[in-house]
Amino acid sequence: MSDHTTAGDEYRDAWQAAYEAAQLRDTAFSTMSGVEVDPVYGEGPYPGQYPYTRGIHASMYRSRLWTMRMFAGFGTAEDTNVRFKELLRNGGTGLSTAFDMPTLMGRDSDSEWSLGEVGRAGVAVDTLADMEDLFADIDLSGVSTSMTINGPAPIVMAMYIAVAEKTGVERAALSGTIQNDIFKEYQAQKEYIFPPRPSVRLITDMMRFTSAEMPRWHPVSVSGYHIREAGSTAAQELAFTIANGFAYVEAATAAGLDVDAFAPRLSFFFNAHSDFFEEIGKFRAARRIWARWMKERYGAEDPKSHMLRFHTQTAGVSLTAQQPRNNIARVATQALSAALGGTQSLHTDSYDEALALPTEEAARIALRTQQIVAHETGVTNVADPLGGAPYVEWMTDEMERQAEEVFAHLDRLGDGSILEGVYAGIEDGYFVSEIAEASYRFQREVNSGQRIIVGVNAFTEGNEDSEQNLLRIDPGVEDLQRKRLAAVKSDRDDTAVDAALARVRADAADPGTNLMPAFIDAVSAYATLEEVVEALESEFGRYTEKAVI
Repeated sequence: MSDHTTAGDEYRDAWQAAYEAAQLRDTAFSTMSGVEVDPVYGEGPYPGQYPYTRGIHASMYRSRLWTMRMFAGFGTAEDTNVRFKELLRNGGTGLSTAFDMPTLMGRDSDSEWSLGEVGRAGVAVDTLADMEDLFADIDLSGVSTSMTINGPAPIVMAMYIAVAEKTGVERAALSGTIQNDIFKEYQAQKEYIFPPRPSVRLITDMMRFTSAEMPRWHPVSVSGYHIREAGSTAAQELAFTIANGFAYVEAATAAGLDVDAFAPRLSFFFNAHSDFFEEIGKFRAARRIWARWMKERYGAEDPKSHMLRFHTQTAGVSLTAQQPRNNIARVATQALSAALGGTQSLHTDSYDEALALPTEEAARIALRTQQIVAHETGVTNVADPLGGAPYVEWMTDEMERQAEEVFAHLDRLGDGSILEGVYAGIEDGYFVSEIAEASYRFQREVNSGQRIIVGVNAFTEGNEDSEQNLLRIDPGVEDLQRKRLAAVKSDRDDTAVDAALARVRADAADPGTNLMPAFIDAVSAYATLEEVVEALESEFGRYTEKAVI
């Protein structure tokens, strides 16, 4: 027997044992015509085996479907609470919270900087009272929650912990993810507050805190989504995102954490765009790169540290205001690529999002799209069903090759440190210029007609019939939220607030002190988001981006 055959048998035997140990869903794993299908095809390494190119679990979706996590947030906390409950009633299995721009920037609703933006692009959260309303009558021990926020993420996380404990749920029982990925803010999305280095200190504080006290929580969701939305290529999204993940690993280990103590709870967030096979190759390459680097460069020994877990959202930037119902088809194909790429959770965009926040009907259609992919297409019966296809394998290799070129560049910039390379790439405009060039090239192709966008630069018949029933945020929401905030401020104990904010300032001045306990104390006293941010700003300063020409 050849060595190749022997290795193949070893892969198969190990996979078979893992598969047989898995608990499978109670469903028929057969085609619509009744043909039974195997759980995996092709050669090893198989799903659940290093380097996890084919998936992180031996049984993949035969055991558990991806989490159907629908993004929601608008108006007041009460408004969003109603939408959360609607999504859960309709079969959603996780919550994903969108915050308004003032909250994302660490501003209160009564700030002059917030005028006209309160509750517009997400839910307004100023104090613990808003967080209490946001999750009212939702059992936080029984639902996985994702929160998309970065600059003030630890403060919002403290509010979530405080709400849970006020309702009798221990912090150790909480499961979910907070994005908390500041690097991509400097690179693409621009929702930063503090300079990079103190911002990374906040992230490592949360990583240490959750490692010790919240074993089911993912403290960082390293996000390529916004990098892609800013105009990057698929390979740039992959490379910049994974590099940011490496940088957080280096920051955490420098702060004294053992890599295997936190790496299993790092997660990633990718964009599913419209080039079907490119996206699948990107997802497969991401797992392989992460596994190899974590094992070989960062010395992680726990197999869970080698496994890249990721959430996917379909591409908001691909949605068109022209003929918006065409977006249902776009979202469906993007969702299918995420499933074939092995995602752990998925958000499908609503077809009307190029025009406004989604209506309840549009959000339900987006959820039903996921459910159709999961229950009607048969793609969940087989792990990595496209594995071994020459084009898919080539695309996986090509995505990895391009990403490795970026890692080599950042390694040189940082004199052997990806963390320092990322800092340098932010400071010298490397990331911004690379994304801008890719975005310009794509738009030039669209403008010239070389790249077709249906309903935009071709097949435009029917554009005049695009009137929609849109979700409109009542202008009175802003006034209502300001009054709500004023009431909270008038009812709270100002002496307790002042003492809590003084502790935040003192702890911020001491790099060896973890800030999370001070944040929990401050928000529990009903200090506002902006008050805590200003306490930090007095020590950390505020970041101003350098112009890149």
